[in-house]
Amino acid sequence: MEKALETLSKQQLLALVKEQSQVHSKEMASHKKELQKTEEELKRSDEYLRKYVSKSGVLEEKVTYLEGQLAMFRRMQFGQKRERFEDVDQLALPFEASEQELQKREEDFTEKITYQRKKKNTNHKGRQPLPDHLPVEEVEIYPKEDISGMKCIGKEVTDELDCEPARFFIRRYIRYKYAPKSGEGVVIGELPERVIDKGIAGAGLVTSILVDKYCDHLPLYRQRQRFKRENIPIPPSTINGWCTKGLERIVPLYEELIADVKSQGYLQVDETTIKVMDEAKKGKTHLGYYWVYHSPIDGNVVFDYQPTRGQKAPMYMLKDFRGYLQTDGYGVYDKYGKKEGVIHLACWAHARRYFDKARENDPQRAEHALRQIQRLYAIERKIKGAELSPQQTKEIRLEEALPVINELGKWMTQQLTYTLPKSQIGTALAYSVSRWVPCALIFMMEIYLSITT
Repeated sequence: MEKALETLSKQQLLALVKEQSQVHSKEMASHKKELQKTEEELKRSDEYLRKYVSKSGVLEEKVTYLEGQLAMFRRMQFGQKRERFEDVDQLALPFEASEQELQKREEDFTEKITYQRKKKNTNHKGRQPLPDHLPVEEVEIYPKEDISGMKCIGKEVTDELDCEPARFFIRRYIRYKYAPKSGEGVVIGELPERVIDKGIAGAGLVTSILVDKYCDHLPLYRQRQRFKRENIPIPPSTINGWCTKGLERIVPLYEELIADVKSQGYLQVDETTIKVMDEAKKGKTHLGYYWVYHSPIDGNVVFDYQPTRGQKAPMYMLKDFRGYLQTDGYGVYDKYGKKEGVIHLACWAHARRYFDKARENDPQRAEHALRQIQRLYAIERKIKGAELSPQQTKEIRLEEALPVINELGKWMTQQLTYTLPKSQIGTALAYSVSRWVPCALIFMMEIYLSITT
């Protein structure tokens, strides 16, 4: 065959290859048709088997479900209702502890606890004594031994601070009625005044709810969990109503506190931000403001919430105030500080803050101002620590603090002409110099207070 191929020309070879290729293609096409036919037959068989198996599986699953339902109904009708599972024939697992091991472990644990209690801490410097105002509940403990015929030679006292959780109880008012023998009129005991008229909440309960919510920041829905633990059904609307009525009761006290703070003639005011829940937008908050009013003479403080920081916010508190008003440099206070009968005072702490920020810009001059202000603070600490009389306090401030204030005022005024107005040190100097009269007045006010207190 190979020799025969060698005798063929190139065209003959190409024709032969083409002929063989056509024969091979026909054979491949024939095989492909047979494979497709076989594949289709297999698919039909597979679909039939799947339908049969699926139908059989569904029937088997349905039978199993019905058998389970039948067993459950029989147990409900004739069986026991207990769900505890116990197997009396079950053997102990090989890694379970024996009774001897459990007893030994308990003895070791008791010995360890006893040792820890008796062990002394060499670094302990002694505990702080308990307050004297707390009530004392005495528990007398006698020896277990027979003490008949023995004489008591002393006793050891151990104090323990404990707490009794809130206790709910019902206060029942029983008012007796009397009728005179003549039969005219009826006399009955008068019901005492209550926080909520015709309500079931007593004064102690309402007070506890308000203190927990506004002092300890415990929401009302958490306080309701206490009632649930005691099996006391209190709807949310009811406890909200108690809170509202309680706040209405203390409004007169709040107004009296405001009047008392304003009547002292010396008021310190500042404002701070607070996030407030927005009823219109669930889960959102808006920025509100706490305006804080402090009376240094008696130490009373008033918190007044306002939704804004504008000029109208402190109007209720400051519109009729007369006396010394001490604030920071916020422009809203200028309007009230210029009113007749008001002397506007600045604050050394705010003035110092500007110099502290200017330390990187001009450390030499900023630190000089900080050292002078520090000298004033040191004088005040010495006065408070010595517990001096008002007259002695006045003499020390005149002798030691006044020269520092006068020298610092002259130095600030001179340095302001040699600084750039928009620099940090220039801002610090301008803040203090523009308020220098109020800064000096606060010193004079402290002298006044030391004389009158």
